[in-house]
Amino acid sequence: MASNVQIELWHAEKVATEVTVASAANGIRYAAWGETRVPEQDLEQMVGAVPAGMSPALASRAYYFVPLAIADTGETMVAPSYSVDLGDRAICHRNANFGSTEGVFISTRLVEDRFGLAFEFFINVAHNFVGVAGVPESFSALVWSQAEAQVRGESSQDAWETRRRAQDSRSGKGIDERARNSFYEASFSDALAIYMLSLAVDFDYHDLRERDYPLLAAPALAERLRHVAGLFPPNAGYEFQIHYRRKG
Repeated sequence: MASNVQIELWHAEKVATEVTVASAANGIRYAAWGETRVPEQDLEQMVGAVPAGMSPALASRAYYFVPLAIADTGETMVAPSYSVDLGDRAICHRNANFGSTEGVFISTRLVEDRFGLAFEFFINVAHNFVGVAGVPESFSALVWSQAEAQVRGESSQDAWETRRRAQDSRSGKGIDERARNSFYEASFSDALAIYMLSLAVDFDYHDLRERDYPLLAAPALAERLRHVAGLFPPNAGYEFQIHYRRKG
């Protein structure tokens, strides 16, 4: 195995100038660079799952799939291949700006399977989209009605914490509007990411479980995902389905 001494780190901007950025049929711009170990067909299928209706808000973004994005440098640096030492210094993704383009450099070698890489990509896409387009009022109304009904759990740690703060009236000040808006953004980003993940990968909902908060009740998540699917229908060749119980 190569050591970190043998692997020269590249500036993100240099990578961006060396690699050809492709535009998928849905309008998403992306490129692969270095020893990603991701088959081109898998990458195309994953990127193609982003609904075309989301693309205008992502026009200034380009997604670069690289072996490792390094975390412990002041500048955005990436590694063309993997080593254990560099893996210890890497992070899931890093961002860099090149003029009018915002590059998102996603580490492919820090995850062990297609599920992990796809979810990392879709989480980035979802947050990027929400940062530009915001949250539809219809979705905000849906998730707040669920919160008021005390539906169990949430879709991420951020959604769980902001929902709790928004509803915490122990101070006597009522609803925390700033926290409620943050809850809308977190829950919408989560729903978009999980929806896109469902289009690209067959997975069990409980694969998303984390230790620090209870996972959102499945019927409530299904309601959110159906709402998102109505806003952003799947592209041709992709299908949205929810199965509550797998057949043995």
